[in-house]
Amino acid sequence: MRCGFALVLSLAACNSAVHSPIGASTNTIVIAHRGFSYSAPEHTFAAYDQAIEAGADYIEQDVQRTSDGVLVVIHDATVDRTLRGDASACSGSVADHTLAQLKSCSAGRWFIETFPARARAEYATLRIPTLLEVLQRYKASSRFYIETKDPDRFPGIEREIVEMLRAEGLLQPVPDIAPRVYIQSFSETSLRRFKSLEASLPLIQLVPRVGSSALRGMLDGIRDYAFGIGPHMDDVDASLVSAVHTRCMVIHPYTAESRADIVSLAELDVDGLFTDRPDIARDLIGSPRNPLPRPDRCTVRANRFELVSKVASK
Repeated sequence: MRCGFALVLSLAACNSAVHSPIGASTNTIVIAHRGFSYSAPEHTFAAYDQAIEAGADYIEQDVQRTSDGVLVVIHDATVDRTLRGDASACSGSVADHTLAQLKSCSAGRWFIETFPARARAEYATLRIPTLLEVLQRYKASSRFYIETKDPDRFPGIEREIVEMLRAEGLLQPVPDIAPRVYIQSFSETSLRRFKSLEASLPLIQLVPRVGSSALRGMLDGIRDYAFGIGPHMDDVDASLVSAVHTRCMVIHPYTAESRADIVSLAELDVDGLFTDRPDIARDLIGSPRNPLPRPDRCTVRANRFELVSKVASK
């Protein structure tokens, strides 16, 4: 049974026996964009804690490296937007500061200043997390979606991430269960490095907004090394989703915020979606399955995963 679009906006009108308000979107995973970044400062423990509480299937990490060689989780190449404190430590390039300098900065005061209606006083004490801290804190309660930011500026970052994931026990794929970790990047070169280092990692090629037709023309090349694509949500239509699934790939658009956008993407049967509002997405998509199944569309080999269709019986 499938609830119509109009009924999605009034969930009470759907038959209570229906598992998901959006029917076919049962397999759509909810990826918390920088954590629950609508309600808490992005890429902080508060944002990740709230994302998991809201029911996100994955939490996202943008990864860069400090001047003393530590992998930290922060989106921008500079710290000016999201860190506050002494200018010598809390402004300028991430790569120009040590971890100790960055840890001296507040990672939450900017949020309090920018979004006072959503802020909490305790956000002022939040600090930038290292990637290792995030993995260790959440590996028992969530899954990870890691992006390399400007990877050419950080030689060897792919090897560091792979070795860290291996040390934390996050590289053992379990048959028929969703990956513990996805890796994404706008850099094909970075993704190919990951593939050469650990072929079992599912890799997602991020793509800028170029239009559905252009994206469809890129898929065969991307399929050579990646498990799927991460397009801008405005480029996603039925033709693109069909082309992706025909090639046994997955599609994880970014970044849906409104109910209408989340419903639209899920109705197209995308495999996952990024959102700052995992609470809304979880409400519309329905409860996560446990264990979360792989988003497999057909029997294929991709990054040495042997994948079995989960939709053939539908």
